[in-house]
Amino acid sequence: MLVDRVRMLILPLALVLLYVLLLAGCGGGGGNPGTPATSPPAATTGSLQVSITALPAGVNGAVRVTGPNNYSQDLSSTQLLANLAPGSYSVAASSVTLGSATYTPTPATQSVVVTAGATASAAVAYAGANLSLALSDIGPSFTSPTFVTAPPGDDRLFVVERRGVVRVVRNGAVLAQPWIDISANVFTTGEGGLLSMAFDPNFASNGYFYLYYTDPAQNIVVERYASSPTPNLADPTSALTILRVAHPQFTNHFGGLVAFGPDGMLYAGLGDGGGAGDPFGNAQNLNVLLGKLLRVDVRTATSGQPYTIPSTNPYLNQPGRRPEIWAAGLRNPWRYAFDGEQLYIADVGQDAREEVNLASSSQAGLNYGWDILEGSACYDATTCDRNGLTLPVFEYEHGANDVNGCSITGGYVYRGPAIPELAGRYFYSDYCRGYIKSFFASGAGIVEQRDWNLTGAGQVVSFGRDGAGELYVVSANGRIFKLVRGSGT
Repeated sequence: MLVDRVRMLILPLALVLLYVLLLAGCGGGGGNPGTPATSPPAATTGSLQVSITALPAGVNGAVRVTGPNNYSQDLSSTQLLANLAPGSYSVAASSVTLGSATYTPTPATQSVVVTAGATASAAVAYAGANLSLALSDIGPSFTSPTFVTAPPGDDRLFVVERRGVVRVVRNGAVLAQPWIDISANVFTTGEGGLLSMAFDPNFASNGYFYLYYTDPAQNIVVERYASSPTPNLADPTSALTILRVAHPQFTNHFGGLVAFGPDGMLYAGLGDGGGAGDPFGNAQNLNVLLGKLLRVDVRTATSGQPYTIPSTNPYLNQPGRRPEIWAAGLRNPWRYAFDGEQLYIADVGQDAREEVNLASSSQAGLNYGWDILEGSACYDATTCDRNGLTLPVFEYEHGANDVNGCSITGGYVYRGPAIPELAGRYFYSDYCRGYIKSFFASGAGIVEQRDWNLTGAGQVVSFGRDGAGELYVVSANGRIFKLVRGSGT
């Protein structure tokens, strides 16, 4: 009995002791035994609140935010940008135009520092005012001018005349001697002639420029020339032929523009060979150069090898396809334009529609549809297969008696300093109507279409830009006009 009582006393004491030991092992309290307390991970990104104010309902702002790691975001309204890498961000706002009113941002540019774990802020306020434009005649008449241009930063204006002469305008006066005269080599019947010129990106150091013309055999020719030691005179003996493309059947659809892209490559827009409806099927034939936008590298041009094919051209080393081709399916791309990394191609239509195509300048191998399509409509057929074709971003119908026009004259996106409210607007005209119109291409599509109600230009042959980026209008009546701010705006 005594042993049993001892056991009965020892057992509760042992249980109490075990409980005390367990409490000591757990740190004297409840919770997760053995797990030390930890802090939340440190934030690695931040945010930027961009406020866009003072625009009327239905009007979108135009704000671009750029920053570290090639970050770029376009905003049209107030927005919070999250998960941003820490660093300095640029907030650049452009003016927007709707109807007759232009809304100007303040500030136009600002820099904001984003830090990890915090939200920075930037505010853009718009103010509205009416904007009008005018055409300022630069002076004398020229002989059938087709184009005007200038090297960046140059105070001269170079006027291309169809007959094969390039004149120089400086300080409002036309210099007595032409920059160059190749009229003996130029065929001017129909739509032929000296149609454009382009200055080499390194013109300031190498003196090279390029002419696009038709020769007496109706070939399309792109030729390189050099400036001479004599100021304001080129060297007519320095010709190096870059391209010569046969165009024997018709005297229309020669295309007409040579230009350098942002990649430093030389581009040339060739028509489909002429006639109506592309009778030889050139535009869809990748084994011919007509009806195409070409892209070649002329940086190491010699008489033995006037160009090389860039490695990113879409048809390089493909049998039955010309490697010079960058884009196909064009009828008569009289004028096209680069704006940063964007490429606008205004393609002249047949009987019903005019179009503007827009793509990234790095998009290779696009087919714009001619002669399957005219604009976005099937050409000469009730149905057609649009698979693989790139449709225009903008088009207009001729209308009864060509009330809307009959032949688009493509222009440029305005980037000049004189009228900052116009930044980003693409200008164009129509040879049959002579108006000056513009639109803005945004992520939402084509917006802010406007007719600027300018008269006096007559039939608009071309647009051009000077060394500062200001726009010019070339008229078939021999006059050249600068696009300027209207009085009172």
